[in-house]
Amino acid sequence: MAWTILFIAGLFEVGWAIGLKYTEGFTRLWPSVWTVLAMAASLGLLGIAMKTLPVGTAYSVWVGVGAVGTVAFGIVLLGEPASAARLLSIALIVAGIAGLKLATPV
Repeated sequence: MAWTILFIAGLFEVGWAIGLKYTEGFTRLWPSVWTVLAMAASLGLLGIAMKTLPVGTAYSVWVGVGAVGTVAFGIVLLGEPASAARLLSIALIVAGIAGLKLATPV
């Protein structure tokens, strides 16, 4: 269950990272509200997952899911480049996340 919670926390991290772009420096009310709520949900769920998972694993996976998701949404929503080097880098992050999952006995 902790892994599921951690993955959802990572998805909320993607939400607030992308949301930051739409807040325009926190000058737009509703994007700012949704971004702050996503931040709170992400950190809260990360804390719950850390009750069971080792801190180094949980934090690294949380950051990795957030990074991969943010890059993917940046490519899809914001027209950021999808170069071979960027896609390879994303694949390496995913491999690292999978490695941490497999190496953690919880």
